[in-house]
Amino acid sequence: MNSVRAIVIGASAGGVSALFSVLGALPGDFAIPVLCVLHLPDDRHSQLAEVLQRRLRRPVREALDKARIEPGLIYVAGPGYHLSVERDFSLSLSQEEPVHFSRPAIDFLFESAADAYGSELLGVLLTGANEDGAQGLLRIKQSGGRTVVQDPREAQVALMPEAALALHDPDHILSLSGIGQLLATLEPSAC
Repeated sequence: MNSVRAIVIGASAGGVSALFSVLGALPGDFAIPVLCVLHLPDDRHSQLAEVLQRRLRRPVREALDKARIEPGLIYVAGPGYHLSVERDFSLSLSQEEPVHFSRPAIDFLFESAADAYGSELLGVLLTGANEDGAQGLLRIKQSGGRTVVQDPREAQVALMPEAALALHDPDHILSLSGIGQLLATLEPSAC
């Protein structure tokens, strides 16, 4: 099993508390970058990065266009822009059409990260009320990466995890605490 160079996480309805649970389990010296897309209304400023940083007591940044992905940081997509990963491992923001009625869209991040990281990517899909992320998670799997889906029986809204399970068999179907424990045990690959 390959080491992991990056983790991508997608969530929608119920996602803030799910992110608190999963990311709160990471050890203080966790070095693998984590990129998150949470569906946000695009008509107002998001305080997600500030709220996560305060709650988790670790560095969280709203993604900026052309920023290089740094070890140990958690990145969150801002409202109104798709977040993607370039092949040089920098971030890219765009205003292309919404995907599954969302911008930022989970599929957009997952598919670009799968293309950039290949087998060294771990994708996690959490609670949500539409099918965004299912296709992207499949792309991660097809690229040799590992996939994790929140157990739909535990999700606040099960539609998103169920859509992913309808498309492929993930490597893990876990509770939020199980996902947090899995991530906490990952070893970063040497860069």
